[in-house]
Amino acid sequence: MKIAKSLPRRFWAEVVLASLTAVLGVITPLWPDWIEAISGWDPDQHDGSVEWMIACGLLLATIALFSVAAFEWRRAPSAATA
Repeated sequence: MKIAKSLPRRFWAEVVLASLTAVLGVITPLWPDWIEAISGWDPDQHDGSVEWMIACGLLLATIALFSVAAFEWRRAPSAATA
């Protein structure tokens, strides 16, 4: 549990944001109309192309955020040296 205390808040923010983008990235192909249901915005008139672009963008953001979080994890002092 010592390692969790030595990790910066930035790490936890990255993990939470990565998890959120992962969930939204998975939900979007399964329920593509969630964007229209929440915002009322329908740029492609139910074509689905914008939803696929959003899903791809969310999954790319997930990969980027988890990569940055992994960098923070490796940079944090280990429990053995703390």
